[in-house]
Amino acid sequence: MRILKYLFLLLLLSLLGMTVYVATQKGDFEVQKSSIIKAQRSTVFDYINDYRNWETFGSWMQKGSGLKFEYGVKSMGAGGKCAWQNDHNQGSMNTVFVKENDSIVQNTVYDRTRTTLNWTFKDTVGGTKVSIHCKGQMDLFTKVAVFFKGGINGILEDVCEKSLNNLNKTLVYEMKTYSIKVNGMSQRTSGYCLQQTVSSKIESVAKNIKILMPRMVHFFKKNHIAMDGKPFVLYSRYDVTHDIATYSVCIPTTKQVYVQPGSDVSSSEIIAFTCLKTTLIGDHSHTQEAWAKARKYIVDQHLNENGAGYYSEVYVKTLEDVKKPSKWITELYIPVFPVVEAITPVSIPLNQLVAPTPSSDPPITNEVP
Repeated sequence: MRILKYLFLLLLLSLLGMTVYVATQKGDFEVQKSSIIKAQRSTVFDYINDYRNWETFGSWMQKGSGLKFEYGVKSMGAGGKCAWQNDHNQGSMNTVFVKENDSIVQNTVYDRTRTTLNWTFKDTVGGTKVSIHCKGQMDLFTKVAVFFKGGINGILEDVCEKSLNNLNKTLVYEMKTYSIKVNGMSQRTSGYCLQQTVSSKIESVAKNIKILMPRMVHFFKKNHIAMDGKPFVLYSRYDVTHDIATYSVCIPTTKQVYVQPGSDVSSSEIIAFTCLKTTLIGDHSHTQEAWAKARKYIVDQHLNENGAGYYSEVYVKTLEDVKKPSKWITELYIPVFPVVEAITPVSIPLNQLVAPTPSSDPPITNEVP
């Protein structure tokens, strides 16, 4: 009995001593990892810059972690936000600095540990060199917890390495796996929608759509407006010569909704029109190829575009529905004039012509009785 008592006291003293030892260690940490991602720099930068993509490559965000994610109205660029939690942990991230295609700085809070992530992007042979620099400070509880797991540096190095590997797999397969199909003539139905219209350089169109779409969805939720279908984009101008595009990010409504004057959002009516439908299954980076294939079909089939109609992209399945870009579905509609089928004249031999049978009805004359 006395021996057990001594063993217990020895164990207690050992734990106490270890705790004091760990507590006196520095809480600062700093880790850096780099990897070559087999994709062009702008693609890698844009993908990491949007928190909504992180569930596809963040090693701590993978399936089985039980984490639930929340995103701010803005999820990309400076001011973008993301938060996650499960039964045991919670964390948040926000972007504090962005230099286009060059670097991103983010602040992370995971339980009580604060970390600054600094991403840099450099062109290199075979793709893009992506580097992550993690720097932060732990509290006492975290220092003790990670001590028995090999230390914070080992944990972060493993997380960064796995995340970069996941990122490479995602961009190599998911971004490059796609298909385009010209479906043929279709009819867009009429209805109502709310929209936000902007003009920008053509190169900024895709990025602005990513920013405006969540804002429109947030507007609907905030004002308890029912959505009557999938979001879509209407193009009213796409001037390659002057490098300018005017387009509206729209969400259909069940009825006409009136918006207060001065709002960025306006109400609009969708007019029915005949169009050529094309379906893209895959990441939105292949949209221009889909438009080109659709226009080639128009030329080959001798169709005529209807300039008075609406050029539109309907986002049938997006990041909100499935995290894998290879599964996204976008429908493109080009307004065209309906095809008028020519009537083929029928020739009848003279010997087969039959004289009309005299009618029993009285003849019609112009005489006044």
